[in-house]
Amino acid sequence: MDFTKLPAILTPDLGLLFWMLLAFLVVFILLAKYGFPAILNMVDERNRYIDESLRKAHEAEERLANIQQEGESILQEAREKQAQILKEAAESRDAIVEQAQQKARAEGARLLDEAKIAIEQEKKAAIADIRQQVASLSVDIAEKVLRQNLRDDKSQMDLIDRMLDDATVN
Repeated sequence: MDFTKLPAILTPDLGLLFWMLLAFLVVFILLAKYGFPAILNMVDERNRYIDESLRKAHEAEERLANIQQEGESILQEAREKQAQILKEAAESRDAIVEQAQQKARAEGARLLDEAKIAIEQEKKAAIADIRQQVASLSVDIAEKVLRQNLRDDKSQMDLIDRMLDDATVN
């Protein structure tokens, strides 16, 4: 291939190459001194931002997991407390029912004892009343019998002698 026949735009001469190389080096040096550090800083800053965001997301995920665990433990604790309160309420209810039953038994026994005492008193009063009536009737009957038997003096003297004999024997 013959390079001499190519158009000038495709075959630059040595002066053009020098100036192009010099312009390239100037631009490269300017970019290396000012442009690349700024670009690298921005890339590093973006990298740090992404790392920080990932770290925060991981921390948030851990906190959420901890919060869920705490929520579950609080819920479990609440269930245990509820069960304990229900158990205590049932025990309290049973104790109150037992106390009420004991109180009712005691009250029933007291009323039964009072009724027995009242019946005994009524019985004693009735017996005393019957004895008094029997004694009164006996005295009345004896009085009537004695009046009939003691109409004469001889029967009165016999009765007195018998009573005296009985009194001296006792």
